Amino acid sequence: MTEPIDGIVINLNAYGATVRLENGDLAIASTADVEAHRADYQRSLVGRRELPFELKHEGRRPVVVLAPQIRDEVLDERIASYLKSTQEWDAPDGVQQAERHFLHKKRRAALFESKHQA
Repeated sequence: MTEPIDGIVINLNAYGATVRLENGDLAIASTADVEAHRADYQRSLVGRRELPFELKHEGRRPVVVLAPQIRDEVLDERIASYLKSTQEWDAPDGVQQAERHFLHKKRRAALFESKHQA
C-alpha cells in the first residue's frame, strides 16, 4: 500500500475523472472507482475539496483510486467508551499491564537461559 496523496477532482465524465495531485501532476481515476464513490468525486469537483488518493503508476499517466476511509461515528464512540472503561484495569501502583507482562516474560527468559547454559 502506498502513502495517500491529496488531490482535487478537476474533471468528471463518463470515462472517469481527472485529478490534480498536491504536487501539481495530473492523474486519472477509473470509471469503476468514480462510480463506487460518485458522491465524493462530485463534492471534490464542485467544492474544490481535497480527497486522499492512492497513487499507482500504470502506463503513461498516473492512476489514482480513492483511499479507503472509515467514517463510523458510532464505532468511534464505542471504542472511546471502551478505552475509558479499561483505564481502571491497570494496577494502582502505576505499572501498565503491558510492562508487567514484558517484565514477566523477560524474567522467565533469563531463568530459562540460566538453566540451559550449563
